[in-house]
This record gives sequence, C-alpha cells and structure tokens, in this order.
Amino acid sequence: MNLRLSHLSSVALAALLLAAGCTEKKTTTETTATQAEVSLPKAPVFNADSAYAYTARQVAFGPRVPNSAAHVKTGDWIVRTFKSLGLAVKEQPFEAMAFDGKMLRSRNIVAQYQPQAARRIAIFTHWDTRPFADKDKTRKNAPLDGAVDGASGVGIALEMARVLAAQPDSLRPNVGIDFILFDAEDYGYDESTQSELRNQLPDTDSWCLGSQYWAEHILPAGYKPSYGILLDMVGAKNAKFSREGESRQMAADVVEKVWNTAAKIGFSDFFLFRDGPALTDDHVYTNKAGVRTIDIIDTLPFGEEVFPAYHHTTEDNMNIVDRRTLKAVGQTVLQVIYGE
Repeated sequence: MNLRLSHLSSVALAALLLAAGCTEKKTTTETTATQAEVSLPKAPVFNADSAYAYTARQVAFGPRVPNSAAHVKTGDWIVRTFKSLGLAVKEQPFEAMAFDGKMLRSRNIVAQYQPQAARRIAIFTHWDTRPFADKDKTRKNAPLDGAVDGASGVGIALEMARVLAAQPDSLRPNVGIDFILFDAEDYGYDESTQSELRNQLPDTDSWCLGSQYWAEHILPAGYKPSYGILLDMVGAKNAKFSREGESRQMAADVVEKVWNTAAKIGFSDFFLFRDGPALTDDHVYTNKAGVRTIDIIDTLPFGEEVFPAYHHTTEDNMNIVDRRTLKAVGQTVLQVIYGE
C-alpha cells in the first residue's frame, strides 16, 4: 500500500485523501445521527385507535353546546373517564355571558396525573362545540359535530391519560401532567360571517370564555407548570401545524422542542418548520396567566385563508378525523413529556 501511494501523482494523492476524509466524515455523521436517535428516551406507544374511539364517543352525544343536555352528558362522561383512569379530577363551574346575551352554564375540567410531582406540564384543550356552522355555505345556522374542533383534542388528552396511567412506577415520566379542558371556547362572534347579529360584548373577547375564567381563577390554586401545550383542531386528515405566532413569542424554546421531536420520530409532514400567524386561542389567556403555552393547531400553510375548509362548518364530523394525525400529535407530545 505505501509503495503504491508513493508513486501516485500529487493530484491523485490529494483526491484519495479527500475521499478518505469524506468517508470518515460520513461515518462520523451517521454515528452521531444514530446516537441521537438512541438518546431519545423511550416513550410508551400512543394508540390512535383508542384516541379515535374517545373522539367518536364525544361526537355521539351530539353537539356539545353549553346549556344543552348533550353538553352536560359529555362533560359528565369526560369526568368519569379521567377518574376511571385514576387521575385526580377537579371541576370548575362558571357562568359567562355570550356575545348574543345568553348566559352559558359552563365548566372547566382539570385532571391531574402524578399530582404529587413538583415539576408539571399542562396539556390544554377545549371540549365544547360551536353552536352554529356560520362558515357553512348551505347550513349556516346548523349545529356542528366539532369532531376535529374540540373532540379530537380531548380524545388525544384522554388517550395520553390512559397510556400514562397504565405505566408501572419504573416507567413513569419525571413530571406530573395536568389535563386542563376549557369550556365555552367556541361561542364567539365572527364579524366576517355574523355581521347581521349584534355583538353584545364589543369591548371584550367573546371567544375563549373558559380560559379567560380560568386565567382569573387559576385551578389548581397557585399553579405554576414549566410550560403548557394547547391542542386545538388536531385530528383532521392531512393536518398541517405551523409554528404559531403567539407561541413563538411566548415560548419559543417549547415550540422548538415539540417541532424537533416531531421531526425526529417521523412526523415532519404534519409539523412544518414554517412560521404561521398569531391566533386568538386559549393559549393567549394561559400565557397571560403566567403559563408559557404553545398552540398546536391545524392551519393552511399557504394562501390567504388561515383555517381549513371544514372549520366552523358541518363538514367537521367523524368523516374527516384521521388516525395518523391523532397518532402524530399524541405520540409527539408523549415523547416530549418523556424527554423531561
């Protein structure tokens, strides 16, 4: 080998050494990548079929509009389900006036996993449905199922709770988890579709009434988690999650953690490395309450429209709920939790 090298031209020798260097660099890169994958802590498997069933069960009660029988029955079922999994559950009843003057009998639901843990993470979502499909072209005043907008976030939360509760002590995460479900989120005034109506709350936000109440009456008292993750519209087929503006401003490190984790475990087709606009959602009020919160929400990555075609229409039903989307979100959030 040495003899042959001594007779090579300087150009050929340089090329050979360069190739050897590239091979070494490639090997090192591959080794580092492999080590990075190995270094991800093992998280339990999120069952998309189970999350789908939890979502469908909510929809089966009927539209979960405050003041309706379906709303009460769904809330009772959610509380029972969390309790059956061994979580500590607190209810926060409240009344809030909607933009049309109706007083909404509502309740936020808090379910705690490992309540004794000092370090905690909040998983937020909302469980009510919008009372009218005001973006629908033919059935503007019809109620909607809210299979994606509402039920899918709760379905993922319940499945996460089920998976976590099933873990033996040796495989539990190092943090406690609080599933906080807001009510009366979707009973707001949309001036682009409801201009014929009078907004009786012109000086306040008519949306996110449950998170507004919670932010002023925090439950549990003195609650200070490390951060929060809001799940909203997280179950539609081909959903796309851009990095929402309020999230980037208030908790950029959490955005980076979640999106990088999604990419590492194979869900970058859902979690796009693209910056989206700031949205008014429940995380606006949890951030105001001192809980650094990001929003995982399905939005259109391109064009003038922000929300997908099913948003606030009767198309938001079980036909558009996709197990792979539920899996992408649920597994990613579980993996983030196990990385703490």
